[in-house]
Amino acid sequence: MRRNGTRTPHVLHPSGPLREPSNQLYLTPKRPCSFTPLSESFLSFLSFFLRMLTWLRELSDWIWQDRLWFPAGLGWANLKDRDGQVFAKGRDLWVIFPIAVCFLIIRQIFERTVAVQLASLLRVREKPRVRAAPNTTLESYFCNASKFPSQSSVEELTKQSACSVRQVQRWFRRRRNQERPSQIKKFREACWRFTFYLLAFIAGLGALIDKPWFYDMEEMWNGFPTLPLLPSQYWYYMIELGFYISLLFSVATDVKRKDFKEQIVHHVATILLISFSWLVNYIRAGTLIMLVHDASDYLLESAKMFNYAGWRKTCNYIFILFAAVFILTRLVILPFWIIHTTWVYPLTLYPPFFGFYFFNGLLFVLQCLHIFWAGLILRMAIKFLPGNVRIPKPNHYREVSWTEIEPSPEPYTMYVV
Repeated sequence: MRRNGTRTPHVLHPSGPLREPSNQLYLTPKRPCSFTPLSESFLSFLSFFLRMLTWLRELSDWIWQDRLWFPAGLGWANLKDRDGQVFAKGRDLWVIFPIAVCFLIIRQIFERTVAVQLASLLRVREKPRVRAAPNTTLESYFCNASKFPSQSSVEELTKQSACSVRQVQRWFRRRRNQERPSQIKKFREACWRFTFYLLAFIAGLGALIDKPWFYDMEEMWNGFPTLPLLPSQYWYYMIELGFYISLLFSVATDVKRKDFKEQIVHHVATILLISFSWLVNYIRAGTLIMLVHDASDYLLESAKMFNYAGWRKTCNYIFILFAAVFILTRLVILPFWIIHTTWVYPLTLYPPFFGFYFFNGLLFVLQCLHIFWAGLILRMAIKFLPGNVRIPKPNHYREVSWTEIEPSPEPYTMYVV
């Protein structure tokens, strides 16, 4: 073949006849770009995740806007560190989680060493318990249905287990008694809490004894919200918060009490109250509230310790002292001094705002729990006064289940909640 007057040689194609070379560029067609279902799902998830982040950022900006948590004209900008003064910050609260873990570790060591030795010194002894005889039918009902069968259920179980009504009732009493925590376990737990509450009260009193707002509570609002953070306040807050967080972590393994639900509400409300007071710099009020709570708790735990050790009269005297301190601090000082200063006095300085209502709302939740507990405490304290003797029922000791009710071998019944 000739092209432009010259002869172009033929080229032998490996898969066919001779072909002439061409100046055209041949491109192999490519497959159209497509995504697999997995990649499409990932992109959808990523898009949703980014939208959620944007929404959460907008929600956070709305929640933490100045007008909700501070009086008019004040805000988060007033809490920036300056001139050598340090203020509370939200990121400081992350340290409470490692502190809570440290408390859990220290507690395990303390209960296995110090508390055990103290229990041996006070001669804490386990009471003998009669174990329920093995019975597959009754065990299945106990684990899957109820620990307290009704009368109709007892009659039905008598037919299935070939036992009499009295035998079934006795079996359930003994089986419930097996699940009660041991005296040593309860003593160790009370010993740990007594140690913390006592040290926390002493530390809190030492941190506040020289502060003007300890004597004149209106001083807690002097200069609000630009109240500089003191090192003693920082550690008092972090240790208290870490301890209450550790109590929530260990609630599944602690001794179950009659007021278990109220205790959970109390712990959650306390954590929210302390955390919120830290975020918006109500630190002076927060330290006073924590001190008021720590003032009576160690007395209750010490009364439990002596009760488990069998020191009944000592326990009774300490419990009466605890009742007096509890009523004084939580039904007199807290509502008529502290809550009055956080609810009434600020209205003379600033117009009300959402943070004002939120903080005092949490305080009212705690105060309602205090009134509930005060009723129980007064009923028990009255029984400990001279001349108030209560004769227990014959089956009293066998009827007690795994709640925190302590039967006394004395001729009266002794309760510690």
